[in-house]
Amino acid sequence: MTAGFKRALATAAAAFAIGAAHSAAAESIKVGVSAGTHEQVFEVVRDIAAEKGLEIEIVTFNDYVLPNEALSLGDLDANSFQHEPYLEVQKAERGYDLVPVAKNFVEPMGVYSEKYESLDALPEGATVAIPNDPSNGGRALLLLQREGLVRIDEAAGLTAGVADITENPKNLQFYELDAAQLPRSLADVDAAAINTNYALEADLNPLEDAIAIEDAESPYANLIVVRSEDRDAPWVKTLIESYQTQEVRDFIVNTFQGAVVPAF
Repeated sequence: MTAGFKRALATAAAAFAIGAAHSAAAESIKVGVSAGTHEQVFEVVRDIAAEKGLEIEIVTFNDYVLPNEALSLGDLDANSFQHEPYLEVQKAERGYDLVPVAKNFVEPMGVYSEKYESLDALPEGATVAIPNDPSNGGRALLLLQREGLVRIDEAAGLTAGVADITENPKNLQFYELDAAQLPRSLADVDAAAINTNYALEADLNPLEDAIAIEDAESPYANLIVVRSEDRDAPWVKTLIESYQTQEVRDFIVNTFQGAVVPAF
């Protein structure tokens, strides 16, 4: 065997070893996110995860229904867009075998109006738009209850609906709409309760434009969710470690200036 052949063989072997090591270390997953805040934060997480050998493909959705369906079907490996009350309703209604593995941030829901500068100014019979899914609709009603506009049957819990309103002194008229459509409804209603991610997309500043907003103690922290069969997978641990970092925390705080609050 010539010296040149030996060197070529050694070089090929080394290249193969490096390639094999890279293949073993690198893993690729798809994460579904809602457009806006979750998408922006995951762009930071993606870069951190890549340094840890985990490649993340971000898949963006513009509604709250498809991300869980896609995860359940195996088209995604994880998603980041929902809080626990919403997840529990989806699991009960659709039979999804999904589990939360980490908290990420809270997006305080706000009430907005193009006609009035306060909730006290809402007239008798005012029209109020709220999300049409049980968890976010209930969240909106509980916010209005905190502000003294309605009273909700305590037995309804976090998924209260319009039918659970026991007191409505101003005789407010409620319209239940898809969450993504609520910013566009502002011209047609007196007020609307809007999730922060959709408010920011519509150039609404929750801290400046909302006439009422949840505080930092909101129980609606958003989650990273996976299929239950994957909860102990090594990549899940890497994903969480990549997300719950000081770099991501600083990005959330500095980018959203209090409109989004880290929950880790």
